[in-house]
Amino acid sequence: MTDRTDAEAVAALAAELVRIDSRSSVSNLPLAERVEAALAGFEIERLDYADAAGVAKRAIVAHRGGPGGLALSGHMDTVPDTGWQDDPFSGRIDADGMMHGLGTADMKGPVASCIIAATGLPADIPVTLLITTDEETTKAGAALIVEASELARRAALRGIIVAEPTRLAPIRGHRGTVNFEAVASGMQAHSSTGLGVNANLALIPFLAEVKALHDRLREDPAFRDEGYDPPFPDLNIVIDNHGTAINVTVARATARIKFRYSRALDPKPVIRALEEAAARSGIVLRYVVDGSPPELPPEHPLVAAAVAATGQPARTVPFGTDATRLNALAPCVVLGPGDIGVAHSTREHVPVAELAAAIPLFRRLLREGAQAG
Repeated sequence: MTDRTDAEAVAALAAELVRIDSRSSVSNLPLAERVEAALAGFEIERLDYADAAGVAKRAIVAHRGGPGGLALSGHMDTVPDTGWQDDPFSGRIDADGMMHGLGTADMKGPVASCIIAATGLPADIPVTLLITTDEETTKAGAALIVEASELARRAALRGIIVAEPTRLAPIRGHRGTVNFEAVASGMQAHSSTGLGVNANLALIPFLAEVKALHDRLREDPAFRDEGYDPPFPDLNIVIDNHGTAINVTVARATARIKFRYSRALDPKPVIRALEEAAARSGIVLRYVVDGSPPELPPEHPLVAAAVAATGQPARTVPFGTDATRLNALAPCVVLGPGDIGVAHSTREHVPVAELAAAIPLFRRLLREGAQAG
């Protein structure tokens, strides 16, 4: 049963976090400072960096107790507030106990649950918090923790609970991604003069090959993984002419492609197919493999502990989390309050009761992790 004080504390903290703008395009330092202020008594490691646009960012590792326990992890950044009509930073709670606002479910509410769960444990129980940023874009915060955090290494983690919104059901695996950027170049001119070169004319044949690959991924049994729903991998395409007007030849045309694949699939054939298609069309292709798909077997001790604590079976999901990076530190299970179905939408919300229910669940897993260690 959730303590009333914990329920009130998580509601207050979550609302505070929502009211601090931390969209991936802006600095998260104000939010990071508020998170740190909530972690009195913890050893704190600040991992500062500048993103590709030069914006100051910070990831936080916090630890208390000895080595060998579990970590709770969440991210501070949110997607843009595109389409919101209400105040996206209100953090208001309605009469039905729903908290509304950008990041309430994904994932400032879950981060608040992690903090209240961790700070309410006895000081001798080892607990680590891995609080990242840029999860919604590059996962740079999680990558930096894996690459550079001395505190996370000293913690000797046995496992990580990534508290993304799962309605408090355990997720034992999800897909990883390869992110591609394909750029075609032309020459800008008034389109009536015949003097320009339209970059789309190079991009179009490339995209025709991408479309054929997209269809093959859905139809070829070699690319199916029946452990996932849907069983076929995703190849999503976004096209950008960078604001070019209709009467101007396109000087730069960019296609951004996200390939999602499960651990059972090898991404190399897809990477090679896109490289060869780009070469045939004179396209510059860059790509980043975003870590590795996390997937634990059902019998793994961390999965078994999560199943026992929640009373729900572990499953796989098609979306991704920081676990693609953090699984280089320790085995990961994804488990947290909130519904991924409302994340990234203009109606994002989270039941305050679910934020509160996560607290004893997290504490149980942290205690059991310490005892197992």
